[in-house]
Amino acid sequence: MLAEFTDRSWLWAAAGLYFAGFALGTITLLRHGRPAGVVTYAIIVIGYVLQLIGLGLRGRAVAGCPLGNQFEIFQFTAWSAITLYLVVGVTFRNSLLGYLTSSLAAALTLVSLAIPSWDALQRVHIFGNNPWIELHAALAVFSYGVFALLSLTSLLFLLRNHALKTKNPGGRSMFLPSLLDLDHIGVRLLRAGVAILAFSLGVGSVYWLRDLSSVDVAKLIITLAVWFAYAAALLQRLRGRLLANRFAWACLALFAAALLSLGPVNRSRRPVAATTEVRRK
Repeated sequence: MLAEFTDRSWLWAAAGLYFAGFALGTITLLRHGRPAGVVTYAIIVIGYVLQLIGLGLRGRAVAGCPLGNQFEIFQFTAWSAITLYLVVGVTFRNSLLGYLTSSLAAALTLVSLAIPSWDALQRVHIFGNNPWIELHAALAVFSYGVFALLSLTSLLFLLRNHALKTKNPGGRSMFLPSLLDLDHIGVRLLRAGVAILAFSLGVGSVYWLRDLSSVDVAKLIITLAVWFAYAAALLQRLRGRLLANRFAWACLALFAAALLSLGPVNRSRRPVAATTEVRRK
């Protein structure tokens, strides 16, 4: 029976679990003032495994990393954010981060699955069997996962700060990490995201410099703009000019802009040969 599942079937199942984690977290948050930590974590882990299976099947079908259209990019971004949460979530010792991560993953996966046109065209061998370009693309999208987790950390910072300003440190806010911890992890995530995206651009340049005609100028400009924006935010933070609420709001705004940039980046792809494209049925 499982053999009959397509890649999208697995991804739908994963999206359903992410949404279940979000729904359960919302219910317990409203009733008890905090999300269900262990249960939410378990749901996220199961959804993560199912999504990994779906992306693995898609990768086998397209003979490479599944980043050939906007649907696959959104799915990979959600997977990257969940991967990071599973790695650093214990550091937070906070179930609310898992709740927010599941809500983000549910939004990214469900939206991408609900818009058939994003997956209408499935490209095969989009990297031309070039491992450098494939690594470049995978690292670039993975950095977006880092920025996604950074945006969630920024949201937690704003919630915690609001609770302190309104002199209501108890209740739901008591389960949040301290402002100092959130600020430190936010800076670390920003550094990691900027470094990963810079490394991605460096890896891509190894190939581009050999064949300048292969460079997609529009895509390169957009990606560089995203990197420069995040790098500028990091520089301003390290100089002490972008702190507290302003830093958190800047990270949220930058991630929204980064997500919006995915559409133009995908549309800017050069048409590939008809033999390398497969229409979704």
